[in-house]
Amino acid sequence: MTLRLYNTLSRKKERFAPVDIKAKKVKMYVCGMTVYSDVHIGHARTYLAFDVIRRYLEYTGYDVTYVQNITDVDDKIIAAANKEGVAPIKYSERFADRCLKDLDDLGIRRANLYPKASETIPDMIVMIQQILDKGFGYVADGDVYFSVENFKDYGKLSGQKIDEMRVRARIEPGEKKHSPFDFALWKQAKLGEPSWKSPWGKGRPGWHIECSTMSSKYLGLPFDIHGGGMDLRFPHHENEIVQAEAATGKQFAKYWMHIGLLTVDGEKMSKSLGNIINVKDLLKKWDSEVIRMFFAQAHYRSPPDFSQKSLENTQKGLERIYRLKEKLDELSKVDIELDENKLTEEEKKYLVTINDFKQEFEQAMDDDFNTPKAFAVIFDFVNKSNKFLENNQPVDVALCKHSLELLLKLGDTLTLFQPGKVQRDETVLLEKLQKFILKYDKEIKTKDIEEIIKTLINIREEARKQKEWRKADEIRSELQDLGFELQDTSKGPVWKKK
Repeated sequence: MTLRLYNTLSRKKERFAPVDIKAKKVKMYVCGMTVYSDVHIGHARTYLAFDVIRRYLEYTGYDVTYVQNITDVDDKIIAAANKEGVAPIKYSERFADRCLKDLDDLGIRRANLYPKASETIPDMIVMIQQILDKGFGYVADGDVYFSVENFKDYGKLSGQKIDEMRVRARIEPGEKKHSPFDFALWKQAKLGEPSWKSPWGKGRPGWHIECSTMSSKYLGLPFDIHGGGMDLRFPHHENEIVQAEAATGKQFAKYWMHIGLLTVDGEKMSKSLGNIINVKDLLKKWDSEVIRMFFAQAHYRSPPDFSQKSLENTQKGLERIYRLKEKLDELSKVDIELDENKLTEEEKKYLVTINDFKQEFEQAMDDDFNTPKAFAVIFDFVNKSNKFLENNQPVDVALCKHSLELLLKLGDTLTLFQPGKVQRDETVLLEKLQKFILKYDKEIKTKDIEEIIKTLINIREEARKQKEWRKADEIRSELQDLGFELQDTSKGPVWKKK
């Protein structure tokens, strides 16, 4: 199956055919952060989605060049810097480092290049001049604007129609533009703001021009994939297109991909609701791999709902995957080449099953990066592998190694099994155990995890004596999900951490 992806520009799924298809090269640009505050889970949602997209493109053999800009010149940055009493560029430099570290801690791979707006202003000035020379812009007392009505295809990405926009369009007080649809390419310098020299006087660039310029400079036109959050489709991405295509006369990007915006407990994430969650704070409570898997399980165009319960469910699923990984790891420590002739009939059937899973995974991902279906394949792989291993002992070592390698390869594409996996925070584990034991009307104030587990085991033993098998099985299952193995022996139950 050939990779097909949904192109916002055409509003349909298309066969993916990059510009340099013979060399199997893909050029991808994703709108980056405006660095005036820490990374929140909305950012994480977008950049994790594109990390998965990039990983799968590489999995299929493409050489991916991934560029993500850093907006370090912006009204919000200036306001925050002035409030703190520091230079805006110094302020944004500090937050750029903090933001990238937060994404590193979350386990999101870095882009190949992070150009900054402040470092590419000469290139922006060149593009603005090209726009003016071709009659798509004008100067108004030190400001420079793009003339939207001079570009006939305006609205082709978002579906916005100028005639429909007229009803709500207006020129704000102090603006010098000719039409309410026009937008700033260059802003005249104001007191207390950073500024640069230009043919139109000292000032700074508008927001939209930086992405048109950076993507054109570092990837060339046309490039393959342009992406960002769904909220950027209009006006930012729409304006990027008209700037680049007006200046160069070339197609800007072939495929446009937009990430669905997440909600938090069913509510839109916003400052007014006070439900913005920073990645830094979330990582104090949750393993980075749990967070990544939560986001990766949602289709990139869907609006996932972030909640405590969803993370708990994700953690349980992740632990199931890890239990199989550890089992296969233990069974395949000897490095032996796979020889199909040495396999039993059941082992040969399992080998076919393994190869079928690989094909099913690829079919899912080829269908517009369908990660929910890809994870369903992973869990089916886990279930059938466990069943095979339970019923067939001893198992061919090389077959176990082959199975493990496939699990690692598919998992890596979905950002699992990354180096430096952060261990479960003991505080979180303690809270889970304390919450679970309350189900049995047993409040326990101790912070000793071992003591709580022993109490749960005693409750389970009493349930078994009373033939309350469901209650006993529930306790055993919960302890297993939290990473503890419980075995019933002739001398009584024995537990250990996995």
